[in-house]
Parts: sequence; C-alpha cells; structure tokens
Amino acid sequence: MSERLVDAVEEYLVARRAAKPSEHTVAAYRRDLLGVLGCAAGVRGVEPGVLRWADLDVATLRGAFAEFAASRAASSVLRAWSTWNGFFGFWVSERVVPGNPMSAVPRPRVRPSGPKPLRGEDTPERLLEALAHGARKARDPWPERDLAVLALALLTGMRSAEMLALRVDSVSGRSGEMRVRVVGKGGGERVLPIERPLEVLLEAYLATRRERFGAVAGSDPLLVDNRGEGLRRGGLQYLVRQCYRHAGVNDRVARGTLVHALRHTFATRLAEDGASVTEIMHLLGHASVASSQAYIEVTARATRDAASSNRTYGVVRRLVAGGDRGEAVGGAG
Repeated sequence: MSERLVDAVEEYLVARRAAKPSEHTVAAYRRDLLGVLGCAAGVRGVEPGVLRWADLDVATLRGAFAEFAASRAASSVLRAWSTWNGFFGFWVSERVVPGNPMSAVPRPRVRPSGPKPLRGEDTPERLLEALAHGARKARDPWPERDLAVLALALLTGMRSAEMLALRVDSVSGRSGEMRVRVVGKGGGERVLPIERPLEVLLEAYLATRRERFGAVAGSDPLLVDNRGEGLRRGGLQYLVRQCYRHAGVNDRVARGTLVHALRHTFATRLAEDGASVTEIMHLLGHASVASSQAYIEVTARATRDAASSNRTYGVVRRLVAGGDRGEAVGGAG
C-alpha cells in the first residue's frame, strides 16, 4: 500500500464499498477525509498530496481539526471525527498503523435535535393549494410536477435521496391500491402505500411530462427537471425552496431543513393522529425505534392523554360548565 495519505483515503473508500453505502455517503466520507487532510497539510506547511502516515501525529491532527472546525457546525465536525475514527480503525486492522489516535482529538458534543416540521397547523394544505393554483412563477412553469414532488414528500415521508432514486416503475399496483418501492439507507427496501389522491397527482404529472418530452419508460427517473433529465439533489432543493417562497410559507420552515421539513411534517402528523412508533419506524425506514420515538415525544400525545385522565378535571369541567350558565366561575363582573 502507498505511504501517501491521499492514496490511503481512496483505498479506504474502495474497501468501504463492500458494505454498499450510497453514493452520497461515499461522497460525504471523501469530503470529510480530504477536508481534514487539507487542514493537516496547512498545519505542516506542505501540500496535501505529499502527506504521509508519519506526518499525522496527534498534534497535527488536533491542529487540523481545530482549523476544520473554525468554519463548520458542530454536527459537521462530529461527523468528520467519526469518519476519521473509522478510517484509522480500518488501517489499524490492516496493521498499517499501530493505533488509533482519535481518542486524543477533542470532539464536540452535539445535542440531539428534535423533529422540525413545517410550522403552522395549515401550512401543508396552504402549500399544496398554492402550488395547484400555479403560485410558483418560473420561466417554464410546470405546476403538475411541482405539486407531485411536494405531495409525494408530504404523503410518504421519503428522504430526498430516496425520492431522487425513484424510477417510473417504482410506483406499481392496481388503481386505488398503488404502492411505491423505496430503496433506503444501506440498500434496504420498503414499500409505502399510495392512496388515490396522490395517484391522481402522479398521473397528471406524467401526462404533462409525456406532452413535453415524449414517451416515458419504466426505467426512467420518476422525478425530472425542466429539461427532462432526472432531478438531482441541488435541483430538488432549489425546487422546494422556490415552492416555499412562492406559496408564502418561507417563514414557516426551520432553517436548514428544506426537503427534510416535509419528511418531519409527515412523521409528526402520523404521531399526532395516533400512529404507533413501530408504524412510524416502518414508514420512515428507520433502523431503530429510538429515531422514530422522537416524533411521538414531540407531539406529547401520551403525556397529554395521561394528564387529561386526572380526576380533578371532572370537578373543573363541572365548574366551567356552571360558569357557562352564568354561575360562579371567575366572580361577578
């Protein structure tokens, strides 16, 4: 194996592919590894391409992470720390380096963030109604596509990467009983039900797509841009951001969420309407119950039910009812 660290990074990423990570995951690994490596080169006063294992001592790593953290959020630094921890762990197992120095590199503590759905009880309805009436102004407006994309996210809770990976034949089944097959994190598949109203929106979108670009094959991307090419991450984020702005709900979106706010809204509404943590876990494609439990907790449904069972409420209800009849609640005016 090469002594150069840039080569070690690429070899590590090749080895990681055996676990079938998504392209986005591999790209994130590469950014974190090369980003810190660039900072380490700055600490040593050399070009990244000449760094070797012997150059990467604890002092250099600490300095590199300090520089890396200066312009990044704590969550990004923690992710990079975890990536480098895995990187060193791999090369220790390969007996290339004698030990993993990452325990000597400080890492930030990140408080777990709760769900960040769209704010406002009527926001999803307001958003979809505005799009249906052509609220999004563009040089080449395509309201059917915009409405289908936003409704698909709000009614299935898919991650942006999952939506972008959909093919036309990912949606199948008889009318009224359709479903969408989703490939989630780690290549795991799940099947999500689609009710008739969403089915109608997708049919309308595909009809206008055929008018614009001709025949559509089952293997084609389900969601496309205005040139008929598969939507990419940046294009999806831009589309959703513009939909928020033109629908007048931009101030109801938590900073940094965009597409993920639609997923959080889907899950939060499920919890509010009584879905179990297991049902939410399956629909969202979570690997553990802990991730899904956050949506149950944020609605405080169980807490509210427990509090409302307090027998003292019976007395208060009678007093309030008496007050409605002009009896003694709050005293005479």
